Amino acid sequence: MAICWLDGKLMDASEAKVSVFDHGLLYGDGIFEGIRFYQKVPFRVLEHLQRLEMSARAILLSIPYDQSALQSAIKETIDASGQTDGYIRLVVTRGAGKLGINPKSCAQGSVFIIVDQLEMVNQVILEEGARVMIASTRRLKPDGLDPKIKSLNYLNHIMAKVEANQAGFDEAIMLNHMGCVAEGTVDNVFIVARGVLKTPPISDGALDGITRQVVIEIAKEQNISVVEKSLTTYDLYTADECFLTGTGAELIPVREIMGRFLASSSRPVFNKLQTAFFEFVAKESGTSSSVKVA
Repeated sequence: MAICWLDGKLMDASEAKVSVFDHGLLYGDGIFEGIRFYQKVPFRVLEHLQRLEMSARAILLSIPYDQSALQSAIKETIDASGQTDGYIRLVVTRGAGKLGINPKSCAQGSVFIIVDQLEMVNQVILEEGARVMIASTRRLKPDGLDPKIKSLNYLNHIMAKVEANQAGFDEAIMLNHMGCVAEGTVDNVFIVARGVLKTPPISDGALDGITRQVVIEIAKEQNISVVEKSLTTYDLYTADECFLTGTGAELIPVREIMGRFLASSSRPVFNKLQTAFFEFVAKESGTSSSVKVA
């Protein structure tokens, strides 16, 4: 059963209501974080809350609760859900106001936390790898909307996902205005080329993903060379391996890109990093064995 904490009150998620005048609903004026929890322990919760705070500062949005209160609310919601492993969606909206985009009419922001299950891809894709396309929809330029702001407005990414759905692919990779790889619709992109792990820099339009940072940390611990550099579609097509990362996605292998099968079907680097990732998660959540959420 999905549980929701809404402005200080716990309830079944199906009973949670926000005003039709909430500017988060009307204009996408708000921010959010997606957080995994394992063995009832939210993974990297401090990093998520810090990023939430930075997003709020960037759009001049006041969060009605401090980080300590939000941590307590997250714990309370997880406990009420009865789930051991799952997904948290933490949302802060501008709040209810008058029609029109002016945020001055919104007296106070609204906060809600949803705890539920999230399955980004099915087990077949996790085992065989995803089929990925290059979307024609481009990632918004940083001078239009900085990718470091995790806002509620995901229409740009949704349109890329629609392209993938219509074309029969599992996921889409978005390019920036210069034609360089930015990110997937909800995930960061990594490739492996001649033993080197490569991922686009944040400046190319990628979200500064929490899981992205964890994978980079783990790769360095595993003595795998890591480079943050601009990537083109050529780099994707000629890569030995490719995989996607994200809080919801965790780690997803890629089998083919635009009909081009990747050179290494055995994915040795991905397999090594995936094993190390779940061992890392288990250590941080205080369990003795690796954790895997299907």
